[in-house]
This record gives sequence, structure tokens and C-alpha cells, in this order.
Amino acid sequence: MARRANPIPHSSAGEVLRLVRDGDAETRADVARLTGLSRSAVAARIDELVDAGLLAERADGVSTGGRPPIRLELNPQGGLVLAASLGSSRGQLAVCDLTGRVLASRETRMAAQGGPDAVLTGLPDWIDTMLAEEGFDPARVRGVGVAVPGPVELDTGRAAGAPTLPGWDGVAIAPTLQRRLPVPVYVDNDVNVMALGEYRARADAGDLVFVKASTGIGAGIVADGKVYRGALGAAGEIGHIPVAGGTGVRCWCGNVDCLEVLASGRHLIETLAAHGARFPDGREVSSVRDVVALAAAGQPEAVRLVRESGRMLGEVLASVVNVLNPAVVVLGGDLADAGDPLLAGVREVVYRRSTAVATRELRIVPSVLGEAAGLTGCAFMALDQILSPDSVDTTLARLAGGRALPSVNRALPA
Repeated sequence: MARRANPIPHSSAGEVLRLVRDGDAETRADVARLTGLSRSAVAARIDELVDAGLLAERADGVSTGGRPPIRLELNPQGGLVLAASLGSSRGQLAVCDLTGRVLASRETRMAAQGGPDAVLTGLPDWIDTMLAEEGFDPARVRGVGVAVPGPVELDTGRAAGAPTLPGWDGVAIAPTLQRRLPVPVYVDNDVNVMALGEYRARADAGDLVFVKASTGIGAGIVADGKVYRGALGAAGEIGHIPVAGGTGVRCWCGNVDCLEVLASGRHLIETLAAHGARFPDGREVSSVRDVVALAAAGQPEAVRLVRESGRMLGEVLASVVNVLNPAVVVLGGDLADAGDPLLAGVREVVYRRSTAVATRELRIVPSVLGEAAGLTGCAFMALDQILSPDSVDTTLARLAGGRALPSVNRALPA
């Protein structure tokens, strides 16, 4: 358990919940020690959180002699959050508990390439249908996290500068959905969300770079436990870094020989189709999953192309590793399901071209969440907002009918 050197000033019930959620406090005694609150003040805040369904007390703490202490934990059954991860060609929906665990999920044909009108009109209906069919009470939903394949203005919830998604630029995603959904809606770039989900799934992750290799290519960066978005939310656009050896292929961004036009799933689909690659039953290659399936079956051209994509991705990531010095680089997205051919290509170039000190302890690994990375990240994006100290205190004040929360009563030093 982490130790804090000084008591937290003005510790509200929301701050107490944060201590429990972060794993810093497991018992009432921990809360008192970390906050400096008196036993009665600690009891008042914990009772508020328990009554609101946000905190649970378990009689299974580890005893050091005498009666076992009551253990505090976030109550997973204290509400629901909804996750909607929208890719360019397909989407996923999920219902999650307050710990981010996926309770029910489904894949949908609703995707960003269908246009903003269809998605923003259809998403609330899809949510209503899933809740009804899975037997969840809509009144228990506390928030919604949405991921889209392009930059997002985090403060406004608007799509920003995504030419690969015609019609989306400037669309007010969060405000539009908020008019249809009675709970807070949070929106971010899909790869940022996936990076957050992967980081939370790895207890020892450290600074992390998550690479989504699918129809397009992008990266999410987690530093000091937080997603790094850059000044305008455009951090991680590694797909638009030119790579050597290209033939002058024009990218939609205006540059030539970008990583995305030479190594993405879209490029592999087009290349395999041009070479007449087919499945044994005669079916043509039409998706990134088809590329992965051909590579897994040992189709020579598919294996070669995937490995070469890995090498080009490694060329770009070698510079990323030198600049950011992450502890781990995670490969995710549909193309990452190709496994060893892609992973080997990336490792080969990164370990050869990055500096010795930057790669001394670097791990380059596949995602532990796989297809669930986006949904898990969407859930945590929403949870980090609705369970923040300020949000929790606002909720408790509303539940109390506007009455002031118990005053801070500090314990005097012994």
C-alpha cells in the first residue's frame, strides 16, 4: 500500500473514496492516518459513501492479532457505466460495473465511417436495446464513455481534424449524445482510450506507449499514470511520420510515404487484393481480420507483408522510444492479432535502432486486453470522471438534499 508523507487537507468523502479506489486505504484506520481526520469524521464520510452505494465494507481484512479489521473497497454493484468503442469499420458496446469490469458486451455494425448522423442518432437506441435485452436497469447508469477513431477536443467533446472520417470534423459528439442520454457523456480518441485501458490492466506498466495497428495506425501515451494528449489533443499521430523506402505514395494528410499508407491494415488489404490473394474457398480479402487469418494460415505473401509492416512500424517506434523512454510498448488493434510476424518485425528494428539505455529494460508486448482494450478504456475514462472527488461530493450533496457535508474534524496529534 502506498504511503503518504502528509495528511490530505480538507479531506471530503470524495477524497476518501479516491484513497480507497487508488489502493492507498484499505481500512478506516488507513483513512484516518492518511487524512488526519478524527474517527468520527472518518465514520461520517464512510457512512455517506456506503449509503450512496459507492463503498462497501468487507469483514475479511487480514488480522495482526485480535478481531480482523473491516476492509474498505469500491462497491462494484454501486452503479453501471456504459462503454461505446467506435472504430472506422465496426463498433463495440458494453455494460460495466464501477470497477470497470465488463458485464455484457456486443459487437455492432455501427461504425464511425457510417457518418455522424447515423452514429449519434443510433447509439442511444443501441444502448437502450442492450440494457433491455441484458436485463440492466437504466436508472443505475452513472455515465457513458465513447471512443472515436480521431482527435477529440477533450473539453468540448468535439471531433477535431479527422479527414479519414468525412463529415466528422467539428461535430459536437458529447453535447449531441448528452441531449439523448440522461447521464454524463465523455469522449476521446480511441487509441488514447485503449492506452488507458491497457495501463489499468497492467499493475507494473510504468510509462506506456500503446500502438493501435488496424485499418489505420496511431499511438496513445500514458506518462505518470495519465494519458498525454499534447497541446491540442493530437499527440500520438505516429501514422503520419514518413518512413524510408516508400515510392512517393500520397497520404490524406498531404505528406508522402507516411507509415499509415505503407504499413496499415488498409494498405495490406489493398496489396493482397491486388496480388489476387484469396482464401481456399475463393473468398477475397476485405478486412484486416482477413489479412490476419491469411497470415495465421501461413499464406506467404500475407506473412511477408505483415512482417514488413512490423519493420516499418518499428522504424517509427525506434524514434518514439528514444524520445519518450517508455517502460513498455504495447501492440494492439486488429492487425496485432497477427502475432509473431508483426511483433518480431517491430522488435527487430526497435532494438537495433533505439539507444541502448532506452531499450535496456524496454518490453515490446502484445495487448493483454485484446479487443476489450477500447471498452475497458471507455469505462475507466467515464469512471475517472464520475468517481472523482468533486463529482462524488456533488452527488452526495444532491442525495442529501443540498445539506452541507459533515465538517472536517481533524484528529489532534498524539
